[in-house]
Parts: sequence; C-alpha cells; structure tokens
Amino acid sequence: MMMVNKPLVLTYLYLLIYVLLSSGVILYNKWVLSPKYFNFPFPITLTMIHMGFSGAVAFFLIRVFKVVSPVKMTLEIYITCVVPISAFFAASLWFGNTAYLYISVAFIQMLKALMPVATFIMAVMCGTDKGRCDVFSNMLLVSVGVVISSYGEIHFNGVGTLYQVTGIFAEALRLVLTQVLLQKKGLTLNPITSLYYIAPCSFVFLCAPWYVLEKPGMEVSQIQFNFWIFFSNALCALALNFSIFLVIGRTGAVTIRVAGVLKDWILIALSTVIFPESTITGLNIIGYAIALCGVVMYNYLKVKDVRASQLPESIPDRMTKDWKFEKKSSDIFTPKNSSDNNGGGGGGNMNSSSDTKVDEEAPLISSRLLHGGRTQLSK
Repeated sequence: MMMVNKPLVLTYLYLLIYVLLSSGVILYNKWVLSPKYFNFPFPITLTMIHMGFSGAVAFFLIRVFKVVSPVKMTLEIYITCVVPISAFFAASLWFGNTAYLYISVAFIQMLKALMPVATFIMAVMCGTDKGRCDVFSNMLLVSVGVVISSYGEIHFNGVGTLYQVTGIFAEALRLVLTQVLLQKKGLTLNPITSLYYIAPCSFVFLCAPWYVLEKPGMEVSQIQFNFWIFFSNALCALALNFSIFLVIGRTGAVTIRVAGVLKDWILIALSTVIFPESTITGLNIIGYAIALCGVVMYNYLKVKDVRASQLPESIPDRMTKDWKFEKKSSDIFTPKNSSDNNGGGGGGNMNSSSDTKVDEEAPLISSRLLHGGRTQLSK
C-alpha cells in the first residue's frame, strides 16, 4: 500500500491556497474598482478598508487571543523604522490599486516583472547591494521584455502605467527599508505582526490623500455601500496574509518564487476570461516571456548567493575555529587554578556573547529572502 507523505501534501495544499487567494484578491479588487462592474472607483478608500480591517484583526490575534507574540517595539524604533516603512507601503497600495482603474490585470502582471529591477536599483542606492554585471544584464533583459510587452498592449494607458510603475518602486523601497531599518535592529515581522504595527500607520497616512482626492467625489456621486462586498473583499486580503504566513513556515525561497511565477501566469489567463476587455496580443506574450526569463535568472542568482553564504566551513577555517575554541575554553577554566579571576572569565563571556549574536542573526537571512518576494498585504 502506497504511503502518503502528509507534510508534503499539506505544503502543496498551502501553496495552492496561496496562489488561489493571491490571484483572487487581485481579480476581486479589479472587479470592485472597475466602472464596468461593481463601479467603486475609490482605490484609496478600498485600501483604507483593508488596512483598518487587517489592523483590527491583528490586534485581537496578538493582544486578546495571544496567537502570536508582539515584538519588542520602542517608540524610537516605531518612529524611525515603522513610520517610513508604513508610508511607502501605503503609497505602493494606493498607486497599485489606482492602476486598476486604467489598465488591465494582465498588463499589470506584466509590468510587475519590473519588481526585481526596482528592488535592485533601490538596494544599490541604499547601499545594501552592489552593482554586478550578471545582475545588471538580467535587469536589462527584464526591462527590454517589459518595453516589448508595453508596445504590444492594445489598450495602453500612460496614466495607469505610471501609477503601476510608481507603486512598484514604492514597494521596492519599502522592502529595502525593511532590511535597512528593521533587520539591522534585530527585528523581524511575520505577516501578522506586520499588520499589527504597519496597517494602522498606513491607514493614517492614507487619510490625507483620501480627504483631498476621494472624499469630495464620494459626496457627489450616488454610491451604494454594500457591506458584504467590502467585508468579503477585506477578508480575502486578510486570508492571503495568513496563507503567506503558513507558506513561509513550510517551504523554501525557491518554492515561493516558483509559486509566484505560476500565479502570474494563472492571473493573466484568468483575467482574460473574467474581463473580456483584457485582450492579450502575441507581442504581449513574447515581451512577458523575455522579461520572465530575466526574472527567473535573477531569482536563481539571489538563491545561489544565499546558499553560497551558508556553505560549510573550509578545513583551515574549521581548524582555526577549533583552536580559538580550545583557547577560549582554556581562558575560562584557568581562573580555577590561578588568582586572576576577572581577566579570563571576562574574555570567555565576551566571546560567548559574540557567538550567540551570530546565531541569532542567522535566521534573518532566510527571513529576508522569504519576505522579499512581494509579500503584498492587500493587493
């Protein structure tokens, strides 16, 4: 009788749920915002509903039901780290959702191939990455592919394209700031704690543009607010974050990146069925395929770099470390046979503390890699 690998089945189930929810949220947002369907052309309002609902649920999960423990957050860290990250996160959601009013879901997914390019540019500007010829050639390939795809777009709209590209660069800057600001302070936020700290702050940032841009229009137009539509929409966005939390805990970076590519293709295909006006040309497909080749090569290089940083130590390095360990052990136990109790003991504690710090920072590498793959909270 054939044995079923339950953990493997569960992992693929979580991946399937993630792909379906991620695709569903994007298609649902397009349906709600599009004037041809539900006709709620207020992307900032929709984003604020997502942020308010997600922040409230995260509060109950952390503070009331204590499902996840909060991180040690000081006022200084919140102001210098969480606030700027929340600002760019709010901007990325605002611009990204606004693009649905002007361009198709299929074309938006093709433009999202620029995400590695934007992230690489921002990382080099912020000093977290170095300019490399192999990565630059991949970025050039992605850019050429997106340009070809844009040229082949029948219903090309410059305003919608500008909104989407701006949202992509805002999201890239958010990812880089997360690495620069939070992780250098030893803080890692999973999707639930991210919602708890970032969603309320993003909600506040969106209040000003909402008041200026959307509030006057909402007063004039006759819009019927359907509670169940917006509740289910926000619930899907929240469920997507929980699925990301489950997937990150059970898979590696390569699997998540492959699932992301699969999701993009599914979205492009589904959008043409659900929204018939989303016409795809041969030039669209050729351009996106070229861009996708660059994205796949970029993902391969990044995963290769991470694996290279985790290679076993060489024999000389291991011998040196063993010698240092024996020296440290000798220093620690020497005071038992001598009168100099302070010097050896102090040295031993210092080295031990240093080793512990390295061990504690090691998970940050994998966490950064897993969260780097466009962890969208409400898109």
